[in-house]
Amino acid sequence: MSLPPPIDQTSAWRALAAHASATRTRQLRDLFAADDKRFETFSFRCGNMLLDLSRQRMDGETLDLLLDLARTADVEAWRDRMLTGEPINTTENRAALHTALRLPANASLLLGNTDIAALVHDELKRMGEIIAALRDGTWRGITEKQFKSVVAMGIGGSDLGPRMALEALTADKLPDIDIHFVSNVDGADIARALQKCDAETTLFVVASKTFTTQETMANAETARAWLQEKLGPGIIDWPRHFMGLSANTTVPGKFGIRPEQVLQFWDWVGGRYSLWSAIGFPIALGIGMDKFRLMLDGAHAMDHHFRTAPLNENLPVLMALAGIWNVNFLNFPALAVLPYDQGLSKLAPYLQQADMESNGKGVDRWGRPLGFQTGPIVFGEPGTNGQHAFYQLLHQGPQTIPADFIVPLQSRYPQGKHHEMLLANAFAQAEALMRGKTRAEAEAELRADGADDAKVAALAAHKVFSGNRPSTTLLLPQVDPYHLGMLIALYEHKIFVQGIVWGVNSFDQWGVELGKQLAKPILEELIDPSLQHAHDSATAGMIALARSQPRS
Repeated sequence: MSLPPPIDQTSAWRALAAHASATRTRQLRDLFAADDKRFETFSFRCGNMLLDLSRQRMDGETLDLLLDLARTADVEAWRDRMLTGEPINTTENRAALHTALRLPANASLLLGNTDIAALVHDELKRMGEIIAALRDGTWRGITEKQFKSVVAMGIGGSDLGPRMALEALTADKLPDIDIHFVSNVDGADIARALQKCDAETTLFVVASKTFTTQETMANAETARAWLQEKLGPGIIDWPRHFMGLSANTTVPGKFGIRPEQVLQFWDWVGGRYSLWSAIGFPIALGIGMDKFRLMLDGAHAMDHHFRTAPLNENLPVLMALAGIWNVNFLNFPALAVLPYDQGLSKLAPYLQQADMESNGKGVDRWGRPLGFQTGPIVFGEPGTNGQHAFYQLLHQGPQTIPADFIVPLQSRYPQGKHHEMLLANAFAQAEALMRGKTRAEAEAELRADGADDAKVAALAAHKVFSGNRPSTTLLLPQVDPYHLGMLIALYEHKIFVQGIVWGVNSFDQWGVELGKQLAKPILEELIDPSLQHAHDSATAGMIALARSQPRS
């Protein structure tokens, strides 16, 4: 069977390129002035979540052409393949079935001859039993004291998802157990976590799909040594203080973790999609199983919408297409993620991995080089903090950076007028990026403030905002478990749709391998000065300098 052409060689892509060229100077101000129902036309809903694309530089024709591009890429068929368990991760011959992790209890999904929905719910039940044992004191430490601290050790998807979700859901945090996260192989990370812990009352949760991840296992070994140092080098029951989360359930036993203290996930769960699985144990421990299940329910609601809504009403599809329009046709290479909720302070780092690791590829699914950008550079910070940092560049820098404003309409922490102030800033920033301020408006404003002609001439150019800078706004009722689940699933599916359109495999990450491979011989040389491997002069010089430093 012949391969489909690269997407940039299709008539749908060429039509969009021509449309972008013809409308490049179009102003958002003018689009709003010409259509007083623009917000209604370009706002879309899933439940009580609203996606507003009215401040994107598009009109009805743009959206029609983008939808044609999605159909050309066969987005709907690829979506169905993913949801039914076809091995769409072709380089690893795996399914990508993170959506199965949030299927309801009465669902069934066969992968081969195995009902994986049943497997998922069996493991959720085990998770709930372990959490109950930790919280009611049935499972205690060596000295029979109840656990008060949990140190969750993982990296990448095994860390970013649980860390982000627990921070977002601080309002739901249960008392009595403090949860700390350790991911970096930098010894400072685990040392600082251990300073907050008492060995007698600390449980370590080691999360690794293979249980061979170098950084995670180094931290686990350090934790074991610390525990033995604090409780006595001769202790034989130290495994009471360890749990494992892994797709390879036999390997944790080699480290010493008992089988009944290992929770399983599966090879069809990618790391950056794994917070819904056993990797989400710290979330469930922190907020309770009932609220963790609400997170799963919210994600499943978005899965259902993604599967059933027409493309022209489908939030993940529409959000993905707006991003493709910005990246590939308007040539805007970055995306600012701007949550107006302090709890979502870890969302931008989480989405950096979800987006840039998924779609940051230079070849398509068939190994052909791509001649266009696949994905934006993602960064962000909660509002209003970001307003006093990088928003200056967003408003007046020479480059245009689209933004996602994520705005909960209700606060979990109501304090006087704080939330009204937060909402006012969110809405105003999106309006300011769209409207800008003309030279005439800047001059009139200065004169109204009493400036003379000289001051007007000197300052007016500095007060001009070009505007016409696109943004998307997501409104949700509040950041609770259910709506956080919806939000995360929305971005997961958006990233998937973009990967399908670009023709890349969004579920592998070979780009992380080369640095790891090259680090191994360098580590050998740093530990054993008698070894010497071939390197470029810069690397060799740095190794020599590092060797010359006193050993701590």
